[in-house]
Amino acid sequence: MNDPRQRAPSVERNREPILELLRRILPERGLALEIASGSGEHVIYFAKYFPQLVFLPSDPDESARTSISAWIDASGLPNILAPITLDAAASPWPIDNAEAIICINMAHISPWSATEGLFKEAGRLLDLGKPLYLYGPYKRGGAHTAESNQAFDEWLRGKNPEWGLRDLERMTECAIRNGFTEPEIIEMPANNLSLLFRRDAARSEIE
Repeated sequence: MNDPRQRAPSVERNREPILELLRRILPERGLALEIASGSGEHVIYFAKYFPQLVFLPSDPDESARTSISAWIDASGLPNILAPITLDAAASPWPIDNAEAIICINMAHISPWSATEGLFKEAGRLLDLGKPLYLYGPYKRGGAHTAESNQAFDEWLRGKNPEWGLRDLERMTECAIRNGFTEPEIIEMPANNLSLLFRRDAARSEIE
């Protein structure tokens, strides 16, 4: 019998550092929406450590959603909802609110419109002060932070010219336009960054 569960080697390498950061930033209760859940391994791992939170995985790809559902079934965890179909670039998203949004390794393997949609819809869903968490490799000041990141960027753009590592400054500009603070930037293993954005009360009051 075929096992529909997909496996991403990077998950085992990055899930512990990400978990330690999420322990600090996620709310105790409410709904945590994961964008571009992929194989589903991250949401299964995190849900074990936040039993009072309800996790909602999502992905635009049917095979990914099948994998996520299989991981959920195998885990037996009660605090993970069935995955929903969600394309970050398509507005509006099929959800009205969330207490937190998590997005791991999406920006560089999707068109820029997906990142624009992420900030636009996250600004609609999240209340003031609520977290939007992004993880992945980024350029800083228009430059790569490591030779391995440059090689990865070139490989991605060879597969799809709309893909590639994003400039941190461009990400920040897009976030601010949609009512978020500048990010808290946390260095992560393997030349990755964690970016923590929060809905900006001061900006919202001005608008």
